[in-house]
Amino acid sequence: MSPPIELLTDPKQILKEYWGYDAFRPMQEDIIRSVLNGKDVLALMPTGGGKSLCYQVPAMATEGLCLVISPLIALMKDQVENLRRKGITAFAIYSGMSRKEVIHTFKTAMESNCRFLYVSPERLETSLFKEYLPGLGIHLVAVDEAHCISQWGYDFRPPYLRIAALRKELTGVPILALTASATPEVQEDICRKLELNDRQIFRQSFERANLSYSCFNVESKINKIIRILQRVPGTGIVYCRSRKRTREISELLRLQGISADYYHAGLLQEERNKKQEDWIRNQTRVIVCTNAFGMGIDKPDVRTVIHADVPDCLENYYQEAGRAGRDGKTSYAVLLYDERDLKELEDMASLRFPSLEEIRQVYQSVANYLQIPSGGNEGQYYDFDLTDFLKKFRLSAHTVLYSLKALEQDDWLAFTEQVFLPPTVMFTVQKDRLYEFEKNNPALEPCIKTLLRAFEGIYDQPVSISEKLIAGLLKKEAEEVKKELTVLDHFGIIDYQPRKDNPQLCLLRSRAKAEDIRIDMQAYEKRKEQFRKRMKQMLHYVRDGETCRSRIIGSYFGDEKINDCGICDTCLEKKATLLSKEEWETIYQRILSLLQDGPADSKQLLLQLEGVQKEKAWKVLTFLQAENKIEMDKGGNIRLLPR
Repeated sequence: MSPPIELLTDPKQILKEYWGYDAFRPMQEDIIRSVLNGKDVLALMPTGGGKSLCYQVPAMATEGLCLVISPLIALMKDQVENLRRKGITAFAIYSGMSRKEVIHTFKTAMESNCRFLYVSPERLETSLFKEYLPGLGIHLVAVDEAHCISQWGYDFRPPYLRIAALRKELTGVPILALTASATPEVQEDICRKLELNDRQIFRQSFERANLSYSCFNVESKINKIIRILQRVPGTGIVYCRSRKRTREISELLRLQGISADYYHAGLLQEERNKKQEDWIRNQTRVIVCTNAFGMGIDKPDVRTVIHADVPDCLENYYQEAGRAGRDGKTSYAVLLYDERDLKELEDMASLRFPSLEEIRQVYQSVANYLQIPSGGNEGQYYDFDLTDFLKKFRLSAHTVLYSLKALEQDDWLAFTEQVFLPPTVMFTVQKDRLYEFEKNNPALEPCIKTLLRAFEGIYDQPVSISEKLIAGLLKKEAEEVKKELTVLDHFGIIDYQPRKDNPQLCLLRSRAKAEDIRIDMQAYEKRKEQFRKRMKQMLHYVRDGETCRSRIIGSYFGDEKINDCGICDTCLEKKATLLSKEEWETIYQRILSLLQDGPADSKQLLLQLEGVQKEKAWKVLTFLQAENKIEMDKGGNIRLLPR
């Protein structure tokens, strides 16, 4: 165990001062106390359970910097912006940043009162990170999305395996590992891989008392979606598997007078931001999206989450469905399917795990597309237009994406589909030189003055700018502003980094010949088998019409204490067919009376039991058959058996 961390301020005082809350949510305070006592901690907290406060509060209550490792660029940026709005110094280092930007961020973090440094896992083994690590003053390491460290989990990311190496550099620094969804096997793997030896494990219940889960086998999904949204008022999310379907369904909803928009990773970042903001502000009621939507969004009043396609595992389903009802009010998580969906899911393992030949073909095609010479370019990032690549090489999108994932998992490359680096500017000349330049270039002076007035700190560090805002202030077109910034960069007056929102691909090893690409096939086959297991659990969730949905989910994640929720479709069906003693006796006697006159067709018998719910009548008939009091033949005819 590490020694306890010296407290500067009481955690409850921090919670009130910076977050405005009077009390912690269940388990948050216990996790924080364990971290402050120097313990390593694994915390399993459902989506929306307040995971980030579990490291943010102890970091603010003590001296030093908290290193946060997260794989999600958008989430890192949101967290940094949220902390800065509270007056807390925070920075992030992630894929796609230039070497100059990374060095500047490290230096600023070392020299300022930086409390949080967010780092993507692939940055941990870079020479720059190792060079600056000793001077950062780290006193806590938080590992977000910790399930990514397990090869046997649903979202394995190899760079996470390097985190344990930090223990040698940061002796005595506790690690807090956080995840919303990990099976018992993955929980054990997290502890082993992160070397959480003297650890405490905290598991919040996976029960969501206000969330009604249901599954419907339907012929027309769009009709069912429309009916649900017409019956349940309030904000909604509709998840789809393909980008094309998001657009189609949102258009069909609008035709029915339902305010809807679509969202997927293929849209420009500005467009995604606007769609997301419109939905958060309730200007759009329903967002129809792929699973690219939702990470880091904490909108408490979502009333419905509808899945128009079956997810491939319960981890994803639980995370996405859990975006409904975070305000504690009754909400609905509805999964729609047909038999074709289930068949596709059963066949998905072969699609998700391409052959070695297919993986090598994709690697060769990528190298040709990016014109990477043999033996070079390790560690360099490339803009990678996936749509253009697929068109030029006539390859299946599934084969390409899953081959890239396989190459990632064996450390050949890193592929980041969602990247957004805003444009940045930093002045690189002394003020006397700048004054001289303005005098000699009067046409560029308004742009320089606007930069200095509109963006604080632009002389000290790269600052995110908006070409659109500058254009508005100068009453010019944004394209003209970009040209002027490029000219200023050319003259060495500023360092201007234009916006980058293309997917990024990075070779982690020197470019090899396709035939030299090796994959650990034993681990690959085991991951495939684990995928099949998860898929079977998802199919069980959909097909099981007897067990409470919440109990299926809780049991999957090792939470055996969950009681029947009483509000999912299976629980409601059970309630509907629950028989009192009086009802049982009445139906029992009526059936015996009707059969006294001779055998009867089961359908006719049910019709004669007027006023009795069909499901209840069948319950009594099943009992009578089990007790050998009646007999039913293959044609559905029922007769009394002699006593």
